[in-house]
Amino acid sequence: MATDVVEFQIGGGYYAIDVRIAREIVEMMKITPIPRAPSYISGVINLRGEVTNIINIREFIGIPEAEGENGRKIIVLMPEATGGSSVGIIVDDVRSVMEISADCVEELGEGLSSDITCYVKGIIKIPEGDDEESTRLIIWIDMEKVIADILN
Repeated sequence: MATDVVEFQIGGGYYAIDVRIAREIVEMMKITPIPRAPSYISGVINLRGEVTNIINIREFIGIPEAEGENGRKIIVLMPEATGGSSVGIIVDDVRSVMEISADCVEELGEGLSSDITCYVKGIIKIPEGDDEESTRLIIWIDMEKVIADILN
């Protein structure tokens, strides 16, 4: 069974979320900070008259900060995936929307900390060239689980 995902970059790594929960991708804009909010809540933006909460996914899942912030984007999520809230996540760059098949996805091993694995659906392996060494690995994030934990 094939699934469509949005591939993006954060801190030099490749990540993906289900395309069905992504409403739109917008250019980075001025974010108004919210006093006393957790560090992973960057603040809010006014997106065409709609107040949208902005989550720094990098901060939430512990990805180190990258050099420079030029070209960052916000992936706005579908309200159905966020309990009716308007929520966006900050990413360094959006690469593509692609269809992946189940045989390209590998589960994370059970030996890893459950803190990590509970937010990862699997590792997507994309061949880039003729040999097995040139395979790009994309971490498929369970964004619905991330949002559920943030909102609770």
